[in-house]
Amino acid sequence: MAADDLNRLTHWADGLLACMEPAARRQLAGEMARTLRASQSQRIRANLQPDGSPMAPRKPQPKLKQGRGRLRRKMFFKLSNKSWLKARANEHQAVVEFVGTANRLATIHQYGLKDRIKGREISYPKRELLGITAQERDQLETTLLVHLTNGL
Repeated sequence: MAADDLNRLTHWADGLLACMEPAARRQLAGEMARTLRASQSQRIRANLQPDGSPMAPRKPQPKLKQGRGRLRRKMFFKLSNKSWLKARANEHQAVVEFVGTANRLATIHQYGLKDRIKGREISYPKRELLGITAQERDQLETTLLVHLTNGL
């Protein structure tokens, strides 16, 4: 669903973007990428999927001994920080992506793959971390229209 919405937005904007200078397109793409990164980060911290449904809950963790306790945070809390979730843009595209070791972890959860940890193979449920929501699509359309009206 999100891919169809994104394709619709891309086809709608192609004609409008063709008349812009490359520097203006790069500026617009950067603004869109930063806006999208911020909303993706909020949604990931809330443990919501792009369709609005909650992510599959974390498996119960064994209780740790006194003195060595861990903070109980939501899943992917640190993964949504600016150091792991990056926004980049050029005149042709705006990209929001995970970088470094976070990319591997995010890919495993995004597609529900298996991972080998301490010799054991663990299968993870599908938890969509990145994806375009209807609100984000509308926000991107609004950003594009505001940028175009200010540039004219």
